[in-house]
Amino acid sequence: MTSFDSSPTTLTAWRALLALAVVFIMLATTGWTAIRHQSGPRDALEAELAGWTKARIGARALPATTAPPQRVAAFFGSLGGAQRARLADRYPLVVGNLNGAPVTLRYRANRTALAHSLDQERKRVSDPNLTADGHHEAVRRMHRFQALMSADRQILAFDPSGPGKVAEVLGDLDRAERVSVIVPGVDTNLLTFQRTTRKYSAPLGMAQSLYSAERAASPGTRTAVIAWADYTAPVGVGMDSAIGRLAEAGAVRLTALTGALPGDSKVALFCHSYGSVVCGVAARRLPTRVGDIAVAGSPGMRAPNVAGLGTHARVWAMRDGDDWIQDVPHLAVGGLGHGEDPVTPAFGARVMSAAGAVGHTGYFEPGTDSLSNFAEIGVGSYDGVSCASEDDTCRSGIYGDEAA
Repeated sequence: MTSFDSSPTTLTAWRALLALAVVFIMLATTGWTAIRHQSGPRDALEAELAGWTKARIGARALPATTAPPQRVAAFFGSLGGAQRARLADRYPLVVGNLNGAPVTLRYRANRTALAHSLDQERKRVSDPNLTADGHHEAVRRMHRFQALMSADRQILAFDPSGPGKVAEVLGDLDRAERVSVIVPGVDTNLLTFQRTTRKYSAPLGMAQSLYSAERAASPGTRTAVIAWADYTAPVGVGMDSAIGRLAEAGAVRLTALTGALPGDSKVALFCHSYGSVVCGVAARRLPTRVGDIAVAGSPGMRAPNVAGLGTHARVWAMRDGDDWIQDVPHLAVGGLGHGEDPVTPAFGARVMSAAGAVGHTGYFEPGTDSLSNFAEIGVGSYDGVSCASEDDTCRSGIYGDEAA
């Protein structure tokens, strides 16, 4: 038997691990449980990528999918409308997720990819060899694809493989003066992208609520909101939700998105729960057009304080009074845990009011201070933000062009 190291450092680490384990067990037994996803249909992306690398427009090769967005945009700008359409129709999973491609072309490509995926799910539904669970999932996916194909929907990204990824735009992204990006947390995937019940706890409902609130707050401002479920989120309460592996990968995708947005719009990120971990990891790599990062119900941003994020953006934080996330130990031990609580004075964020919000998923409910504050930040009307304290310290130092 090996001896137990009882040094203060080791004891502190063990206490932290035990505290995290206790909280995870508590949360798992009070309703936040893991939902295991079956694999989706065979991913067609690899086949498209193979064809894309060999294809030519005249004598020209197509740009690499890893090329900078500016190079991709220049390439598509040099093509005629018919040429662009042919590429979108032949390689929908590539073009539909290609940063730098015209957004309207991405919408077209993703409608094509959704139609193909819908056909596959219809075949799966009719497969007599499917288990009951498999049949249920196929039906749910079929209904989701049908909903995403509605004529009024603008799908900016779509990947049907595994649990799936998707991003949707509300508003005119090309003409927007201000763009808000919703970065959701745990259990985000194709099937949870929108909900009928508890609508505003799902990414699309969050985006719809924020878009309406922004238009009410500043009718003359051209806004767009992106419901961004285009990363692999942790499934339920488990190790993936307690470490930063998936946040690191998500941060790469979030940085790529913000760096490829059209025009010169100002951008704000609204990051909920584990989404705030993604935003925290991405913070130092975000383009300068991202002026605000607002987090709600955050388990931490993998930094000891705002300075540790290494960002030029203003950092805002909120948490309502009965959000269970406050019971999660805000620690970082050996990669486990996400660090300091963003609403504490030590972290140094601008702490806003979340009055009216209830629980961990109530921040985008209409009529709450949390939603109103998000909308004011989204349109750049910082004087309208209500602080968590009775003074106006959360708004200090914002003036001139920043507040425009």
